[in-house]
Amino acid sequence: MNPLITKRNISFILLSVLLAFLFAGCALFKKGPPKVMESALVRINSSEYPEFSDDILYDGLEHGILQSIVYLNKVPADRKFRFGEDLFDAAHMIRSMEHFLDFIQTKPSIQDLKKYIHSNYLVYRSLGSSNPGQVFFTGYYEPSLEGSLEKTTEYRFPIYARPSDLTTINLSLFLPEFKGKQITGRYTGQTVVPYYDRKDIEYKGALQGKTREIAWLKDRIDLFFLHIQGSGKIYLNNDDILHVHYHATNGRPYRSIGKLLIDTGKIPREEMSMQKIRTYLYDHPEEVDTVLNHNPSYVFFKIEKDGPLGNLEVKLTPGRSIALDRNLFPRAGLAFIKTVKPLLNGSGKIHKWSDFSRFVLNQDTGGAINGPGRADLFLGDGTYAEIAAGHMQHHGTLYFLVLKPDVL
Repeated sequence: MNPLITKRNISFILLSVLLAFLFAGCALFKKGPPKVMESALVRINSSEYPEFSDDILYDGLEHGILQSIVYLNKVPADRKFRFGEDLFDAAHMIRSMEHFLDFIQTKPSIQDLKKYIHSNYLVYRSLGSSNPGQVFFTGYYEPSLEGSLEKTTEYRFPIYARPSDLTTINLSLFLPEFKGKQITGRYTGQTVVPYYDRKDIEYKGALQGKTREIAWLKDRIDLFFLHIQGSGKIYLNNDDILHVHYHATNGRPYRSIGKLLIDTGKIPREEMSMQKIRTYLYDHPEEVDTVLNHNPSYVFFKIEKDGPLGNLEVKLTPGRSIALDRNLFPRAGLAFIKTVKPLLNGSGKIHKWSDFSRFVLNQDTGGAINGPGRADLFLGDGTYAEIAAGHMQHHGTLYFLVLKPDVL
C-alpha cells in the first residue's frame, strides 16, 4: 500500500471508492452485478486437437518452460489455475511442465508428438473474438536505445520511475462484484482521483518532486514506443547498458495511435505498421504532440539486472513467451499457437507471410491485450524482431495444454 495511505484516513478512501461507483448510476446495480468472465478457454475432444508441430524445432522451449516453473515454484502449491471449467493447482501445473519438458528433450517427430499429447494432455481452445475461435496476434520486441543518466541538450526525454503518489486499489476488496477489477489514481488527502495523463506529465510538469528520472533519451518518439513495448536496453553514453522494465501505468485507458491515424485518413489500414507510424511522425513533426497525446496511458519503469521480464517477473524467451489477458488465461501455462510470420528478403524487407505453429508460454500481459481474442508474441531483439513486431497483425488460433489428472 502507498505510504501516504494510513489507518487514520483509510475510511475516506473506502468511502470515496464506493461512492464513485454508486454515483456512476444506480442502473449498474438494478441490472445486477457485472458478469466477469473467469476463463476464455473451452476443453475440446481429442478429435478436435490441432496438428501439433513446432516451426523452430523446440529451440528455446526448454528455457521458456523452466522460467514458468520458476514462477510456479514461488506461488503456494495449492493455488488454483483455471482452464475453462477445470481447475488445477500449482503443484499439478509444475508436473505438467516437467512431464512435457522431459518429452521434448528427446526431439520427437511430429507423429510421436501427436501420440504423446493425445495420451497425456487435455487441450483447451481460446473462445477467441466475435469470430469464434479466432485470436488476433500482434508482436512485440525489446528495443535498443541510446541514453544518458544526465539530462543534456541532446538527451532531453525522461524515462520515469514509479511516482510516490501513485496508488492502485483492488476493488474486489470492497465489493465482490468487482472481482478482477482495480483502479489506479493518486491520493489527495480525502479521496482518490485519476492519475495525471500523458499530456499532464509531459507538458505540465505533473511529476515534479514525485519521482525520479531513470535515464534520458534523445527522441520523444523512441520514448513513446518504449512505453508500448514495455522494456528495453538503454546503451548509455558511458558505455554501460541499462535494462529498463515496466513497473506501473498511470491507469488511464490505452488508445491506439495507429487506429487514430487510420481513422483520420493519414495511413491506409492495409499499410499500417509501427514503422509506418514512425515515418509519418518524423515527416509531420507539427502533429507529434497531438498524435502521441491521443494515448493518455503512461508507463513507469524500473531497472533490472537482466531482461526483459514479463509480468510473472521471469525472463521472457524470444519466440516462446506470449502476452495474454492476465484475468482470463492460466498464468505460466503451456500454450500452442497457429498464425503467420513474416519472411524477409536479402534487403531486410518482408517478401511474404508464412503459416507457422509452435509451443509458447503465457508469461506476460499488456495494456492493449484484453479479452479472449488478443495475443502478443514476444519476438526478442534485433532487426528481424523489430520488423516482425511492427507488422504482425494477423488472426490465428490459441490452445492451452495441461497434463491429465490421472497421468503420474
